[in-house]
Amino acid sequence: MPIADRMIARVAAFAVIKDMFEEGRRLKAEFGPDNVYDFSLGNPDVPPPEEFRRILREMTAADGLDHGYAPVTGHFHVREALAGRLQEEQGIAIPPDLILMTVGAAGALNDILRALMNPGEEFVTPAPYFLGYENYAFLADVALVSAPTDARFHLDVAAIEKALTFKTRVVLINSPNNPSGAVYSPAELKALGDLLQRASARFGKRIYLVSDEPYRRIVYDVAVPAVFTAYPHSIVVNSFSKELSLAGERIGYLAVHPDADDAAQILAAAAAINSMSVVNAPGLFQQAAARVLGAAVDVSSYRRRRDLMAAALDDAGYQFTLPEGAFYLFPKSPIADDVRFTQILKEERILVSPGRAFGSPGCFRISYAVPEAVITGSREGFRRALQKAQG
Repeated sequence: MPIADRMIARVAAFAVIKDMFEEGRRLKAEFGPDNVYDFSLGNPDVPPPEEFRRILREMTAADGLDHGYAPVTGHFHVREALAGRLQEEQGIAIPPDLILMTVGAAGALNDILRALMNPGEEFVTPAPYFLGYENYAFLADVALVSAPTDARFHLDVAAIEKALTFKTRVVLINSPNNPSGAVYSPAELKALGDLLQRASARFGKRIYLVSDEPYRRIVYDVAVPAVFTAYPHSIVVNSFSKELSLAGERIGYLAVHPDADDAAQILAAAAAINSMSVVNAPGLFQQAAARVLGAAVDVSSYRRRRDLMAAALDDAGYQFTLPEGAFYLFPKSPIADDVRFTQILKEERILVSPGRAFGSPGCFRISYAVPEAVITGSREGFRRALQKAQG
């Protein structure tokens, strides 16, 4: 076998994503780009804030711009600026030395899981969950264990409790959630924190809470509560991919609660892994993002698209929960086989992602990070697909 045995299944999983992308290209070439409705990728398309564009122009035009290696943990002045922002978000003071700049939120998650977990241990995550989590588990040689959520995709703390075992080292949450758009409430986080305190005592080992928050600034009429005030043994992960529309620039960070058990050692381990894998986060974009920490994309654009997409689905007869954040809808499939239903939608030149890829069979994901014309053009196709499935 020319590749490692353990990679065969991973390559097959990536082929599904690649095939979907290639199918989109094929359909657009055959029918024209305006006649294909691609909701499959969560690629932010709202322009970065003009303030960021201005800062970037100023930086690249300056004499003496440094393109050398950055410190492994990130430029100190960048982490210092982030510490101020995180204090506002989390309600406690966070030293810059407990912040690590990373290659996006994905880099932060890979760093922290490998820093905290031994091979063979487990992390528990509510379903639906971001499909990348299975890849991060694979890289860390640990197991992903999912726990169901309630009917609105909010935390079912009792279900999480049932999923915890002596092998559990981390509980990983994602709020606002990809793919459901759920934003977990302060009461849910407090109940989860209380559970993890009890479970840590029962198993005689610390269970850490990792909160993945790249959509924190993309919310609708709700606020994302502070994880650090709910449970001290927490790590927050974030990026600028969504809030500044910089997904391709790969700049993110993680922050360790100063009262977490072994906080400094956790940060040191994550930094060592960061150094081994990527050396340092992109230096230019660290510094540019730090200078515009108050800026964000125009969320009203995503709100309009959410409402437009929701109206189209409601008019066609789909069942769904209106998302509180992020830029996804996660409707119920009209037939049990969500993969089959995505094929029916494809016959209408509509591309979506099956729910089982996110640990929740029976649903499908729509990314409305697309032009409004794509949403309006897809209305009749969604209606016909539902009728075909029910017929």
